Amino acid sequence: MPRVVFVQPTGESQTVDVAPGTSLMTAAVKHGVEGIIGECGGVCMCATCHIYVREEFLDRLPAIRDTEEAVLDVTNAERLPNSRLSCQIKMTEALDGLTVEIPPSQR
Repeated sequence: MPRVVFVQPTGESQTVDVAPGTSLMTAAVKHGVEGIIGECGGVCMCATCHIYVREEFLDRLPAIRDTEEAVLDVTNAERLPNSRLSCQIKMTEALDGLTVEIPPSQR
């Protein structure tokens, strides 16, 4: 099963097995990853699942849709070029080892 590594602002990391087709947000909430809240349940409306994707994985992700772009514009944490919403990233075998950083604040 592919894995994703969630890195906290402190540098502490948590590796989670994620079934293909499952969103990173769903996996993070299920495994109690601190800092991923997912208030809207994964419908791309709240930005409480904002993450920073490590540079080496960006080209493996699907393109950002307009809705995700709009929500990222109003995130609490600073928006960076590698900002994504974890609810919009579905795990695949090609993403095995994906490493993402959690912003210091989602609220």
